[in-house]
Amino acid sequence: MRWIDGLEAAAAEKLPEPVHRYFRQGSAGGLSVGEAVDAWSSYRFRPRVLTDVSTISTGTTVLGTPVAGPVLVAPTTMQRQADPDGEAAMSAGVAAAGSVLGVSSNAGTTYAEIGAAGAPWWLQIYVTRNRDYTRQMLDAAVAAGARAVVLTADTPVVGRKEDEGQTVWDLVQPGHLRANVDESAYSDDDLAKADDLTPDVIDWLGSSTGLPVVVKGVLRGDDARRCVDAGAAGLIVSNHGGRQLDGAIATAHALPEVVQAVAGTNTEVYVDGGIRRGEHVLTALALGARAVFVGRPALWALTVGSSPGVTRLLTDLYAEFAHALTLVGVPGPEHLTPDLIS
Repeated sequence: MRWIDGLEAAAAEKLPEPVHRYFRQGSAGGLSVGEAVDAWSSYRFRPRVLTDVSTISTGTTVLGTPVAGPVLVAPTTMQRQADPDGEAAMSAGVAAAGSVLGVSSNAGTTYAEIGAAGAPWWLQIYVTRNRDYTRQMLDAAVAAGARAVVLTADTPVVGRKEDEGQTVWDLVQPGHLRANVDESAYSDDDLAKADDLTPDVIDWLGSSTGLPVVVKGVLRGDDARRCVDAGAAGLIVSNHGGRQLDGAIATAHALPEVVQAVAGTNTEVYVDGGIRRGEHVLTALALGARAVFVGRPALWALTVGSSPGVTRLLTDLYAEFAHALTLVGVPGPEHLTPDLIS
């Protein structure tokens, strides 16, 4: 068994059951979360032969930031339930692997502490009904060195989870959630996720921060084009890890349409959901993604091995990706093309 394959089971032994359940579960009946990995594995390769693969490189850039490999860490919350140092430990592990970290707006660690741990990072934002609260979150992130804003666009309401008994919300400690803005002046309605968003919010986020805006949760080509026309610098093809609309299309199958819709615009396209192997990374990049994000595997690695565990997760995936590049007959990510995939 690969080390990565045993991570969730090892994490389950360390985590309280409600926390493990929260990390792994999807919405409703769990259809989308259940098919994510198999969707990537359904593709087949058409390797090239007699090509020079004596030197392989996994490096690329994302929004101008160099990375050692095209595997980034997705924004996730409750990280201090996985490791006492939470997002700071995740950042240190990502930095050691030469990657980029997505940071949740619900982070239980201050942005200053996350940035000090070393990884270049992008802020994931839920725009709230009270835009003043959102603006304070944005201001805090900019002051701490965020390099991009990731707008989560698929959450006008939180997807239904079919929980019974104790949940993660019964266990979370004060200060382990939303550590970056004082919420005391806001009502529950103020903090609710905005359900009136239009593409205009992309310009608002960009002008408020001076940062590139990446829209997360795109599964359709027409939506992708609307986002780009409104100023998005990047898109993340995502169904929120199967945690929003159950039955949403697998990201592995949505990716080609999104890539085609924004072809020729210089928009960077990323994808998450079910990436577990170097071969999955190869598939995603051949289909047009710039890089992939991993979410749950990073949480399992943080739980099991803290920062070094996160570093090992990423570097193991880089190594698998390099091996796959060699066997498919391509020396680096920039040479991957859709004809390699069937």
